[in-house]
Amino acid sequence: MKLDFAPPAYFAVKSIFYRKVRRGYARNATFFVFLEVLMNNFLELSVAELAELLESLELPGYRHAQIRRWVFARKTADFEQMTDLSKSVRTLLSEHFGTILRSKEVSRQQSDDHSQKLLLEWEDGERVECVLLQNDRHHRTACVSVQVGCAMRCSFCASGMDGFVRNLTRGEIVEQLLRLNALLPGNERLTHIVVMGIGEPMLNLDALLSALDEVTSADGLDISVRRVTISTVGIPAGIRKLTESVMHTGKQYKLAVSLHAPNDELRSQIIPHNRGTSIAEILTATDEYFQKTGRRVTFEYTLIESLNDQPEHIVQLAELLRSRTAIVNVIPLNPVPGLKFRSPSGRAVQRFVEQLARRGIQVKVRFRKGDKIAAACGQLRRTAQ
Repeated sequence: MKLDFAPPAYFAVKSIFYRKVRRGYARNATFFVFLEVLMNNFLELSVAELAELLESLELPGYRHAQIRRWVFARKTADFEQMTDLSKSVRTLLSEHFGTILRSKEVSRQQSDDHSQKLLLEWEDGERVECVLLQNDRHHRTACVSVQVGCAMRCSFCASGMDGFVRNLTRGEIVEQLLRLNALLPGNERLTHIVVMGIGEPMLNLDALLSALDEVTSADGLDISVRRVTISTVGIPAGIRKLTESVMHTGKQYKLAVSLHAPNDELRSQIIPHNRGTSIAEILTATDEYFQKTGRRVTFEYTLIESLNDQPEHIVQLAELLRSRTAIVNVIPLNPVPGLKFRSPSGRAVQRFVEQLARRGIQVKVRFRKGDKIAAACGQLRRTAQ
């Protein structure tokens, strides 16, 4: 295997590799394959790792800040465009890293509500979708994926229809955000992140938290951690791991749990993964998250006609959450071709919300965005549609 780096850089990258192995990022990767990824993929390196690597290349420390400013603030994905770097430095970086963005944009769609959806193809040929959402309150929200496919196979959701392939790396998660940020004009930038795309965040939490640490930093995309929402189907061990991370780092991300049913029998029909856990276990974990972080948990409830929208479901849901400081986010089903489920009428949605509110539950409705280009909640796929 030919190594492009000078020997000092080789040993710097080797050191980084072993640290990642100890953190569990590379248990299934051979040394040389993962070493090559680290050496050639700019976005896979943390701030500290990049600084270490640049130092091994005998570049002065201030180059680090210059490069990050171009990538995150100036939306530049080409080292050759970084004009306050000398030609020799630009050439060196280009030779070592190639391009910054490693995916291919397969398609881009835009709807009349200004939502945009990208289908990206990674270097191994696998694909995911990510979405830019905009509203009249100047919110610019990135919805990102964390896995290629999804193993949860929620019955109404398109994301799991093609099965699960692999986790995305931290660099692939960061790249989605950079690409979505670049869709915004001029000096506009992303203001919010929702981890509600393809995949289960709690099953790829290390890579996700590493990516979020990168983009929420002041010299990253500088997005407030309080404007980052991590949505999970409800994996208690993962929620507890997130809780410990928040306690350790102080980064109080918003937690959202896809509940979708008020009892285990019905929930197991909608979410097969629930057969291995229970609503009670999930609520215990979310209670701990609220108690330790002080952040209210949002419970997402996709409303499906004649399945989970009946009067008894309202009563059961209110009973589950009455004593908890929580919010219910009602999501009228976004239809998916090939699935039999239907969205309830506007009147049924209003009745459901009003009845919950009367029982003392704080509730809001998520209005559809991007549904005309299959970019709304539950509609993302990893293949062209």
